[in-house]
Amino acid sequence: MLESEQIKQILRLDDAQRATYFIKEVVKQNQLWILSDEHGCVMLNTEDEDCVPVWPNKEFAQAWVTDDWQACQPEAISLNKRYSRWSHGLADDELALVVFPSQDEQGLVFYPDELEHELKQQQQSIKKR
Repeated sequence: MLESEQIKQILRLDDAQRATYFIKEVVKQNQLWILSDEHGCVMLNTEDEDCVPVWPNKEFAQAWVTDDWQACQPEAISLNKRYSRWSHGLADDELALVVFPSQDEQGLVFYPDELEHELKQQQQSIKKR
């Protein structure tokens, strides 16, 4: 559980810093968070991509449960499930991921294989310590 002061500090990070925090936190917690409802997971659209937004902690995903998305619930996806099913499914559906988007929907976009590579690199660097 994150403290409110921690949340405020993290939200002040820029897109690249939030992505770095996301990678480290997701590996540490062994899960990432999405928002979903009875129709599936929430999507964001960029000019070029349809994206699934992902967050490092439940608190950040929960903050998006407003307005059009008030029927959504944060859902944890384990890294094992992400590697075994999600990466291929997202790639097959030609979907990207927007990592830890800010409240104004800004964030870095990763293709599924790129994000998987970053997460696995982080796991390897932790194992070496």
